[in-house]
Amino acid sequence: MTDMPGAAPSNTIRVGFIGLGSQGGPMAERILAVGHPLTVWARRAEVLEPFVVQGAIAAGSIAELGGACDVIGVCVIDDAGVLAVCDELVPAMRPGSLLAIHSTILPESCEALAARCAAGGIHFLDAPVSGGGQAAAAGTLTVMCGGGADAFARAKPVFESFAGTVVHLGPAGSGQRAKIVNNALMAANMGLAHAALAAGEALGIERKALAELIKVSSGRSFGFEVYARLPSPQAFAHGAPLLVKDVKLLGAVLLGHAGVATLRDAASGFLAAATGQDI
Repeated sequence: MTDMPGAAPSNTIRVGFIGLGSQGGPMAERILAVGHPLTVWARRAEVLEPFVVQGAIAAGSIAELGGACDVIGVCVIDDAGVLAVCDELVPAMRPGSLLAIHSTILPESCEALAARCAAGGIHFLDAPVSGGGQAAAAGTLTVMCGGGADAFARAKPVFESFAGTVVHLGPAGSGQRAKIVNNALMAANMGLAHAALAAGEALGIERKALAELIKVSSGRSFGFEVYARLPSPQAFAHGAPLLVKDVKLLGAVLLGHAGVATLRDAASGFLAAATGQDI
């Protein structure tokens, strides 16, 4: 088949993206940078402007974006936000298109969305990411995927625009389960770093010297390195509520599990200091 003049080639993946914040924004920019045609939507027009300047198309509505794209990524904050977007998005999507949820939400929410999509002939992946905005901008995010093998194969070329590692973990919900465990472990490691450096200070060891020592010793972790850079726990106020949310999500999907209690207890001192609230 010959493509119409001015049209995208028939093998081009038309990508849509909703959720252009500190995580989703760099992901969308990477999608543009590798050459995928990109359509974006946001509630405020000024959010769209930097992406339009780079070549993206601004959709007038969620439904307009849904009908125009082959692969659509959603990267909003929580279950309620994902549900609100998908209530408008899924009915407008074409059979054969694909919905990827990059938000960290309940696995059961993704299982329900997968069923809704399947009823309309739409592929589905839960595909939460790890690494933050800097890794997205560098194209080195980790993407944890749950869904069918065909859906994974369709979405992987898009995910590789912003990711260094893309892993298929099993059916819908599997990506969320892995992400929640990962984030709870991150919170626990930061909590242990908080306790360890406090113990060192109580022993008369200078905090900065101890932190530099641990970074090259057997007690090191990524969570420790992040914590050691903070002037105080309160300096992590932007990220701590998200870790609180994920620790609570793990508790919701594994009620009464001893591992959850261990992770929560390890994280609680740091998260309480960072947020001013008990978890």
